[in-house]
Amino acid sequence: MSDKNQKTLVLIDSHALIHRAFHALPDLSTKKGERVNAVYGFILVLLKVLKELKPDYVAAAFDLQGPTFRHKEFEDYKATRVKAPDELYAQIGRVKEVVSAFGIPVYEKEGFEADDIIGTIATKNNNQKTITKNIIVTGDLDTLQLINESTRVYTLRKGVKDTMIYDEKAVLDRYGLKPEQMPDYRGLKGDPSDNIPGVPGIGEKTATELLKKFNTIEELYEELEKNPKIQNPKLYEKLIENKDQAVFSKYLATIKRDVPIKFKLEGAKFGKYDLEKIKALFRELEFFSLINRLSEISGGSPEEIEEAIKNEETRGVYQKIDEAYKAGILSYKIYELEKEVAPVIEKMEKSGIKIDVGKLKMLGKKVDSRLLNLEKEIHQLSGADFNINSPQQLSDILFEKLKLGTKGLKKTPGRVISTAAPELLKLKGSHKIIDLILEYRELAKLKSTYINALPSLISEKDSRIHTQYDQLGAATGRLSSRNPNLQNIPIKTDLGNEIRKAFVAEKGFLFLAADYSQIELRVVASLAQDKKMIGILKAGQDIHLATAAEVFETPLEKVTPKMRQAAKALNFGVIYGMSIHGFAQAAGIESAKAKIFIKKYFDEFKGVARYIETIKSQVADKGFAQTLFGRKRFLPEVNSSAWNLRQAAERAAINFPVQGTAADLVKMAMVKIDSAFRLKSDKIKMLLQAHDELIFEVRKDYIDESAPRIKNIMESIYQLPAPLIVEIETGDNWGELMKWKR
Repeated sequence: MSDKNQKTLVLIDSHALIHRAFHALPDLSTKKGERVNAVYGFILVLLKVLKELKPDYVAAAFDLQGPTFRHKEFEDYKATRVKAPDELYAQIGRVKEVVSAFGIPVYEKEGFEADDIIGTIATKNNNQKTITKNIIVTGDLDTLQLINESTRVYTLRKGVKDTMIYDEKAVLDRYGLKPEQMPDYRGLKGDPSDNIPGVPGIGEKTATELLKKFNTIEELYEELEKNPKIQNPKLYEKLIENKDQAVFSKYLATIKRDVPIKFKLEGAKFGKYDLEKIKALFRELEFFSLINRLSEISGGSPEEIEEAIKNEETRGVYQKIDEAYKAGILSYKIYELEKEVAPVIEKMEKSGIKIDVGKLKMLGKKVDSRLLNLEKEIHQLSGADFNINSPQQLSDILFEKLKLGTKGLKKTPGRVISTAAPELLKLKGSHKIIDLILEYRELAKLKSTYINALPSLISEKDSRIHTQYDQLGAATGRLSSRNPNLQNIPIKTDLGNEIRKAFVAEKGFLFLAADYSQIELRVVASLAQDKKMIGILKAGQDIHLATAAEVFETPLEKVTPKMRQAAKALNFGVIYGMSIHGFAQAAGIESAKAKIFIKKYFDEFKGVARYIETIKSQVADKGFAQTLFGRKRFLPEVNSSAWNLRQAAERAAINFPVQGTAADLVKMAMVKIDSAFRLKSDKIKMLLQAHDELIFEVRKDYIDESAPRIKNIMESIYQLPAPLIVEIETGDNWGELMKWKR
């Protein structure tokens, strides 16, 4: 393969890449809710391959649904594999669209796997004595057996960015064997992932030693039959007893090279694709950052492509805003606000935020260690080894083996007692294992969603992460963030804070966080015109402490932490239309006490009580709720005969004006701040909006000048009866912010 005139045929093991991408990347989805993380990962690998290998020919092999010849001959083939989620299979069609857009032919054959198709094409290509080398692109190592002087394997080591190419030497270095011995190797040691049995009791070391000496399984048994004394008795007995199984396992592990398919090299010639078609598909999938990278294979101007993307995205945003005005959701004031904030959001997306990958790697190791310890503790408490991530196995352990109570717990469609988080929370405190499982799940989720996923989302162009915002993504008008969702990193957990520490400011800059303090309570007090609540907030008192003192008729200094917690739960519960049962759970008190507490609360804050009843009445009459500035949410279910739908609509009606007004105020502040600092883009950039908080990256020598201006703009953006208060913090990273002092 050293001939410079050789051309390259790339053979893509599509399903292996799809599976790898699905499990390596976080839950990326489009605005319509279509999950696309596997498609995104597949494209990342494809673009990397096209850029690095510059192939002359490309072909993609896919598996088809249904049993293969291996399943027909061995019913338990791959039987131990957990069925992949439907969200993975739903993306295969999209991957085929991508492959088609690039002009790459697809090969698949009923009864055979993609590996067999690749083996056949590679062999046909070799037999044609062309001066073409084969490079197999895959996410696993099953195809190593196909390596020879004309064939290499390009595989993913970790995630979707870390790759390596295996040749004959690399296989020998890793396994101590030649590529053609790999089926024999799997035949002896088995392969748990494919449920290939092998010879019981023979592991990697013994299999390697035997094949170094006897080359193949057939030669091994031929020698054993001639000279039974060459091995120790136990090993000899294992081998002889499982001869048929070893030979059959090798057969299952051997890739077919004679699948009846029609392949012509010229049909796989790469380069005959419609660039505009690819761009259109990428826009539909919302892979705008990947369109820039098309220039790497198309020779187009990155600047021209980037400008086209920007224009396309902007048109889409304005179209969505126009549709919401037309639908009567936005008042003319709010309509103008949404148009003004659109370019501000675009700047935030373009600016991105820097990630310290080293910190995430160190954090990942700590989390792995804690997960391992949790797994051991959970297994010890249960008295059994089981897959904690399996809902079925976990349900069996908790409710069959440990006999935990099931009263009030929901069941899955399969009639299994649910182990979803809301159900496990109902069992909190009933057994130590529940707390450990909840911690295990939280750690595992944060690890996969952020610690593992964030590095794969870093842009190669500027080494920053560029989250995407949907400015009308929530009914309340709040921005939603995705790919990745930076608004959902837990604030109050230690691990969430450690993840935030990996978000770092550029050298010479600091983060400046400007946070509206208790904005929703200030909004509800103002909308309700509740004089007592407004007075507490105006006086700068601890609202939860003061509320507890009022309701429990206790002096401030005698309010206990539990009293304050109950008051806090209800202060925020009011905003969300919390029920008596919901409040009892949140405050950790009995339902009877919760009912008395709520009555006292509304006796003290009569304005809030009136506000809630007025909102319910208005929504029942008009069919919609609206914010202080005229943003509407239509709630026809408020007059439904179904009690649960009516209750949900009433809760939304109470919540919407509060959260929606807060969202409007934040957007108004974003527009004004952007205008105030427009000429200072070299000193300050707005990077993130996380609910009521705005994050800026500010040059260190500009902090003291910019901080008071930002605070003043945000606090004076609108005069509410309960005044807006903004707290400013600064720091080198998002997780270690300190109160700003001039």
